[in-house]
Amino acid sequence: MKCSPGSPEFDMFVPAATPPRLFTLVFLTGLSVLTLNMFLPSLANMADDFDADYGLVSLSVAGYLLMTGVIQLIVGPLSDRFGRRPVLLGGMVIFLFASIGCALSENIWWFLGFRTLQSAVISGAALSRAVVRDMVSEKEAASLLGYIGTAMAIAPMVGPLFGGILDEAFGWRSSFWVFAGIGAFALWLTFVDLGETNKQPSHTFGEQFAAYPELFRSRRFWGYSFCMAFSVGGFYAFLAGAPLVAAAQFNMSTGVLGAVIGSITVGFFFGNLIAGRFARHVALSTMMIIGRLTACIGLGVGLIFVLSGTITIWTVFGATIFVGMGNGLTIPSASAGAMSVRPQLAGSASGLSGALMVAGGALLTWLVGSVLTQSNAAPAMMSIMWLTSFCGLLAALYVRWVDGRESVVAT
Repeated sequence: MKCSPGSPEFDMFVPAATPPRLFTLVFLTGLSVLTLNMFLPSLANMADDFDADYGLVSLSVAGYLLMTGVIQLIVGPLSDRFGRRPVLLGGMVIFLFASIGCALSENIWWFLGFRTLQSAVISGAALSRAVVRDMVSEKEAASLLGYIGTAMAIAPMVGPLFGGILDEAFGWRSSFWVFAGIGAFALWLTFVDLGETNKQPSHTFGEQFAAYPELFRSRRFWGYSFCMAFSVGGFYAFLAGAPLVAAAQFNMSTGVLGAVIGSITVGFFFGNLIAGRFARHVALSTMMIIGRLTACIGLGVGLIFVLSGTITIWTVFGATIFVGMGNGLTIPSASAGAMSVRPQLAGSASGLSGALMVAGGALLTWLVGSVLTQSNAAPAMMSIMWLTSFCGLLAALYVRWVDGRESVVAT
């Protein structure tokens, strides 16, 4: 059924004129995550095939991640000016042809160029958030974003497994042919099911830019955005540190490591489901504080055990599940709040807050790589994760304080 009641069934040959189904938004969000990690098991084979250094091939991950931050800064304002639908359609077209280009590339430089263009798919995640905020109130948006966020938990779990199977059966290029097929479906789905939801686009870029200072001066916007950035930063710190922790402390096989890394994503999945169920009934700042407390307390208990010398799989990776759950509880409300500060700039707000998340993740990844050693891996990783979670809590408390001050002024 459609996200809004009473919408007609769509026809495969007729462009949409009504709001999208929830499935469409979940699919577009999940595709942007799947594109990041599905081909990771193929990196070594790609390096051999291209006769290129592994570090150069790995730029297809780091460079892609960097470009998703840049793209979000672009597509958000474009969607506020021209509408969500044309920008999403354009993003899916670029992704489709870039995927074909990756599959056909005969040298590493052509591949990296097309891989960079694939980052246009992030428009699906960035603008799906804006579409939700266009359609419903901020609390209802937090609830829907919670359900949509489950796609961001499922895709990292199944993507590398599926990509590994494809690589073994058909070679690394098969993953990018699959991306092309999925991209074609995403383009069709957007065309037939995603009608325009931005009913008040700005008339000119000059008019739009004139409204930006209102957004940038909003203390609540920066509170929401930094809460998201610090929350996701804990997840990136985990991804950067978990392989070294697993090798240094537990001598894990790669198969077991994959399952352990998935543990934080399981927590994120259930956190989003809880947010979807309860966010519409709870103030945004309250939901954010609950999420941050879940992360800080759960991880803090594990960190106490680790610092006291009890370093086990449960005290390390069991504790990090709470970071994932806390993020699932926090991010939908924080995202809805950031886009609600100036609803007419919801796309720009979604893009800017998304870019801050990517930038924060890149910084935390670098920090973890610089600080962690064989001897301090577990306590150092968990300490950085706890610190970022605590900073997210401070940002959530700041939003609550600003809300209270504004209420006093209004009365």
